[in-house]
Amino acid sequence: MAVYEFEVTMTCEGCVNAVNRVLNRLDGVQKVGISLEEQKVEVVTDDSLEYQTVYDTIAKTGKKITSGKTL
Repeated sequence: MAVYEFEVTMTCEGCVNAVNRVLNRLDGVQKVGISLEEQKVEVVTDDSLEYQTVYDTIAKTGKKITSGKTL
């Protein structure tokens, strides 16, 4: 299991839903937690899903990722 956390600029529930939707389509994602107030996205994945893949998937929504790390 791997846990990734990203700081993502989101302004509304539509942003949250867009990020949530694309992440839940990824094979290997076990859980997605998103906080609009804290501008954070936490993704729990199988070990087979790499950080860069999750990062790129969030980036495809057009939201700005200000930082990211593996927990």
